[in-house]
Amino acid sequence: MFKAQQVQLSFSNAPLFAPFNLTIQKGEICLLQSDSGTGKTSLLRWIAGISDKQMHAKGKIFLDGKDITDLPAEQRRIGILFSEAFLFPHLTVAENIGISIASVIGRKERKALIKNSLISAGLHGIEKQDPLTLSTGQQARVALLRTVLSEPALLLLDEPFSNLDKDIRKTLVNYVLEEIKRLNIPALMVSHDPRDKILSTKKPVTFLPFEKTL
Repeated sequence: MFKAQQVQLSFSNAPLFAPFNLTIQKGEICLLQSDSGTGKTSLLRWIAGISDKQMHAKGKIFLDGKDITDLPAEQRRIGILFSEAFLFPHLTVAENIGISIASVIGRKERKALIKNSLISAGLHGIEKQDPLTLSTGQQARVALLRTVLSEPALLLLDEPFSNLDKDIRKTLVNYVLEEIKRLNIPALMVSHDPRDKILSTKKPVTFLPFEKTL
């Protein structure tokens, strides 16, 4: 379970939104929607531990009952997927995916895991390819595989389907839903696409504007 308590973000002492609370149970997907520039992506990055140092945050976040507010990113067990794949160009597809797999997993098992995951995502046989030779849809699926194979305890989705055509989008959406169910983890998604509203298994959350009090 993910829980945010009285969370508020600000830049240069200017709050982006009013303090809010949020609880997402395991297996739930919550859609975060509000106008552009209100802090949605900043919130996801802060939750993941990769926020801008110039940003100031108030409030607490908990994951499976543990306070992770001040933990470094590598200790939070959070996967985040952006609209852009952000693959490492100097690594092959298999190497890009493999960096997320726990080091305790043996070489043969790791190789089989990568191969099977690519097959499940409709990407069989591209293990040795340069990620820059892939289409946008293929890159998005590789980035997703890399994220879910890290076995995150929380999945953050920042406009993950915005750059995909209809068929690839459907494939990727189905894969995301299956992985959230398989891992039994909470997921928080930011999207402006009205089609994504049906993916939210609970009432979408909207930031309230910050109002100064005299």
